[in-house]
Amino acid sequence: MTTPESRPVYLGGPRFQSDPAELYREMRRDHGAVAPVVLDGDVPAWLVLGYRELHQVTSDPQLFSRDSDLWNQWDRIPADWPLLPMIGRKQPSILYTTGERHRERAAVISGALESVDPFELKGHAERFADELIDGICGKGACDIVGEYAMLLPLRVLARIYGFSDEQGPGLVTAMNDMINGREGALDGQRHLGESMYALLAAKAEAPGHDVASRMLANTAGFTLAEVAQDLMVMMAAGHQPTADWIGNSLRLMLTDDRFAASLAGGRHSVGEAMNEVLWEDTPTQNVAGRWTTRDTKLGGRTIARGDLVLLGLAAANGDPHVRADAGALTGGNNAFFSFGHGEHRCPFPAQEVAEVIARTGIEVLLDRLPDVDLDGPAADLTRRPSPWLRGLTALPVTYTPTPALGAHR
Repeated sequence: MTTPESRPVYLGGPRFQSDPAELYREMRRDHGAVAPVVLDGDVPAWLVLGYRELHQVTSDPQLFSRDSDLWNQWDRIPADWPLLPMIGRKQPSILYTTGERHRERAAVISGALESVDPFELKGHAERFADELIDGICGKGACDIVGEYAMLLPLRVLARIYGFSDEQGPGLVTAMNDMINGREGALDGQRHLGESMYALLAAKAEAPGHDVASRMLANTAGFTLAEVAQDLMVMMAAGHQPTADWIGNSLRLMLTDDRFAASLAGGRHSVGEAMNEVLWEDTPTQNVAGRWTTRDTKLGGRTIARGDLVLLGLAAANGDPHVRADAGALTGGNNAFFSFGHGEHRCPFPAQEVAEVIARTGIEVLLDRLPDVDLDGPAADLTRRPSPWLRGLTALPVTYTPTPALGAHR
């Protein structure tokens, strides 16, 4: 007889769209800190729900490797498996590189991002935010996700990576097409790849003060394909989660009484809302993944060699063993897993870039549209049906129409 303790949970569907936190609580109740799950096509995996267990996995790259070649399920994965973009094989990007080579690549990326002038970064974010708001401020109503949050991060990232401002809108369209996974996904992926190789060719001839030029100038012997792949990974990882960070933070500020009173006042509330989101509504919910290099035990479960272990970042953030009072404001507590942990976590300079873009985007919006308010019941807001990234499909708002500032800003 199948019991809740033995029945794998499908990692997808409407539960992840409506209330994943409740589903994680049920999984923790029925399975403990590590739960058996199945992915599309009934492909088995393990989801780590416990904070301590996730810390253990991400702290031991020898036992829990990022090398996807170790997976014991490859012989049953079809070429058209829809999750291949999330769980790739033999990709030349930093995502699947291990050991010293990974550390070298991470150092090159961190060095290139650390060289970004924070004042220039904030200036770019303010300029593009104003440009986007100029396009919506006279309407009196808009979808903040589709018309603002999903457009801003990549515009800024493209600029600091070395693309021209004229190339920005096309890159945004291509990236969003690829993320949405609809009919334009492959064309979007192709456009991004071709644009990145063209950028690197141009920067090899005429280097500039940008991230792409700095990565090309490294002396660690990386190929052009490796640099291009890492730049595309950085763009994708920096765009969608940051867009969702903006959208989720604004949703919180527009629907939660703890923040509503300070929308037109205390600016500190923006930082508090952003921190709260990283604990309670983190854009990156689950990450694929790690693969065990030998049979082992984790959270009372026997994990076989080559099993796929998924990192349940959102579930671990809500683990009652470390969050006894989950309803309290998180304040300045940054012990969340929202940026990962261990040697494969999001590089700290990349986190800083994301935070500057997200915070600037929110602050400029509130400055320009000070009476912005949710258009409709909060209960009507819906999320994208993804077990990996958690973001709103739309955030409809109303506000008093105001004139555009124009290029003189």
